[in-house]
Amino acid sequence: MQTLAPGISDYELERGKPIPSLNHSIVQANAIFELKTRYRDQFRFMSEVNIDVAGRVMVPDIGIFPKMVADMANDSIVVRQAPLTTIEILSPSQALSELIGKANAYFQAGVKSCWIVLPEVSGVFVYEAPGKYSFFHDGEQLIDAATGIELPLAPLFE
Repeated sequence: MQTLAPGISDYELERGKPIPSLNHSIVQANAIFELKTRYRDQFRFMSEVNIDVAGRVMVPDIGIFPKMVADMANDSIVVRQAPLTTIEILSPSQALSELIGKANAYFQAGVKSCWIVLPEVSGVFVYEAPGKYSFFHDGEQLIDAATGIELPLAPLFE
């Protein structure tokens, strides 16, 4: 008997990642709001931006970049500058190991920290290097030593 593999959607093929869920979307919007509210003068926050990682296009859920002026007259499909931080939110159809692999690739491209958000447990791994992380959960204050960002977790999961 032949088993058919589940179909891969156009979104997954184009973005190289699973379709985000409702909770994924809520957490992503909340994270951008909370970050921008607190750190808009220090950083530029970008959602779903294509970044060049050693010749491969990768798309973090959120990229944190140094503060830059938006130039609406000139646009890019792929950003060549590595973000300071990438934020990946685990979707129900993803394996944690997949996001850890992405974090390792981001580090090779010069990213200073990688956050992996786990909506189901209201927690965040903050990686400062491959295999070196802190885990924040249950309404704790997230601290990212690489950027100096401190963020209460509770609003991300509301």
